[in-house]
Amino acid sequence: MFQLKWLWQNLQGERVRYVFALILSVVGSSLTIVNPYIGQRIVDTFIASDDAAANLMSERGLLIGLCLGMIGFSLLRTGLAYGTTILYEVSSQRMLYRVRVYLYNKIQGQDMSYYDRNRTGDLMTKMTGDLDMVRHTMAWIFKTIIESLTIFIAAIVYFFYIDAELTLWLLILSPPIFIVAYLFARRVRPMYIDLRERLSQLNTTTQENIAGNRVVKAFAREEYEVEKFTEKNVHYAKANKAAAMVWLDYFPYLETFAQGFSVILMLVGGLLVMDGRLTFGEFSAFSALIWGLANPMRNIGIIINDIQRFFASLNKIIDIYYSKPSIANSRSKVEKKRYEGRIAFENVSFKYDSANVLEDINFTIKPGETVAIMGATGSGKTSLISLIPRFYDVSAGRVLVDGMDVRTLELGELRANIGVATQDVLLFSDTIDGNIAYGEPEMPEEDVHAFAKLAAAHDFIRKMPEGYDTIVGERGVGLSGGQKQRIALARALAVKPPILILDDTTSAVDLETEEHIQKSLQELDYSCTKIIIAQRVSTTAGADRILIIEDGRIIEDGTHADLLAKRGYYYEVFKLQNEGLGRQATANG
Repeated sequence: MFQLKWLWQNLQGERVRYVFALILSVVGSSLTIVNPYIGQRIVDTFIASDDAAANLMSERGLLIGLCLGMIGFSLLRTGLAYGTTILYEVSSQRMLYRVRVYLYNKIQGQDMSYYDRNRTGDLMTKMTGDLDMVRHTMAWIFKTIIESLTIFIAAIVYFFYIDAELTLWLLILSPPIFIVAYLFARRVRPMYIDLRERLSQLNTTTQENIAGNRVVKAFAREEYEVEKFTEKNVHYAKANKAAAMVWLDYFPYLETFAQGFSVILMLVGGLLVMDGRLTFGEFSAFSALIWGLANPMRNIGIIINDIQRFFASLNKIIDIYYSKPSIANSRSKVEKKRYEGRIAFENVSFKYDSANVLEDINFTIKPGETVAIMGATGSGKTSLISLIPRFYDVSAGRVLVDGMDVRTLELGELRANIGVATQDVLLFSDTIDGNIAYGEPEMPEEDVHAFAKLAAAHDFIRKMPEGYDTIVGERGVGLSGGQKQRIALARALAVKPPILILDDTTSAVDLETEEHIQKSLQELDYSCTKIIIAQRVSTTAGADRILIIEDGRIIEDGTHADLLAKRGYYYEVFKLQNEGLGRQATANG
């Protein structure tokens, strides 16, 4: 099967250890027949024999040797079981570590459309619960299968050696047991696939609620979120219970058949002992080893249960393992160079799923030029700038950087030349210093401070409890929206990019702070092409050019003065904002 080939492939480096563990499992399980054989010798020679008393006197050394043999083989089996468990655990844990790292790298390498299609909770479930289920199967389920099968075969071989007729009577129960197990497996497999999906939905709901806890509290929607979580939890619990109840439907049959081995042994074996065909020692050997038939039959349901869960989890992991990003490097890694910062859009169109977002976009930005983009919400501004670092690819046309189609550039090199700061700021659970120096971890402390000053963040950072060493909570908890935006701007500036993209980065700061940031951007000590998405005329007025986008098309293009003279969209926004500021000033006066 493909899944087993995948496991073998990912056991590379651990295959010898794992195969050795399997061999030791077979050897250790095969030794289960030794003690029943020794017990048979003791019973027939020293207990049930007519010469038992004489044998006790004349062959006492043999009795002691047999007893020591039983103890020795018990200790040997215990040692082998301990050793094989360590080997299984080491090999499975190392495989799990490598696969988890590989999957994490796979997820990191996916494009934005992959994250649009896959829920965060689902990816978390794959990286944790599903992977652990695979490890559990490698370390315990396969071990249980091998040991149960070996014990069953060893018992059957030994039973045939003692008495074939009694063995055949015992094997009468095997076919119905396998039929029940097959019916159980066929019924339970789709249930575990559904159970896995419901667990993913539960994790997604939990993750979204925790990430959006501020919004929940702001709208006093705690009860609604609890109800939503409870609904997902109930669905998962019902699916879990349904899968468990299926096992309980078949368990009585498997347990009855397993108990049936002892009943057949008592009836048929008793008759054979009375007929003299079977000695008391041989009957005791059957009795001591009958669990070798009964236990594997009892375990078969549990094994099938876990195997179905394993396949449901493994298929999800394989989905990530073999997923390929639609946006990937077309070139091998090269020595990174600094770009000039020339950008051109040639007849660019972009579709998201089936919806047209951008259509026939054409413009050119010279190195060092500042271009502002303005437009109504949903007009396609963010989609447009996302095409430059190849977060998405164009549906038609070309995006050029320094005269090269971005699809022909090495991704790492392209994105290393672009600094991005967005309105929806994500700060990591790290120090403020670590967040600003995220793109350059070895950045000197004085440089971090310098970029914080450019972003008008230095003053409020100094007032924090630990200054630049203050730990920022997850997603910047504990900071205002404006503070987070300024740290994100400092982070983007810190890599000294030849291309800087700011997506409404100053929307949450006051006009005085915005003026300071604009002045800093104009006085950067390195050449930088700046693309700024903004809704404030105060932000766009100083740009070399302003692009107005409406319904995915550029409807206006020019300087602040040019667009005011056209008396179009930009003029209306300018008039609206200035009238608002005038009324506010009058009210304050």
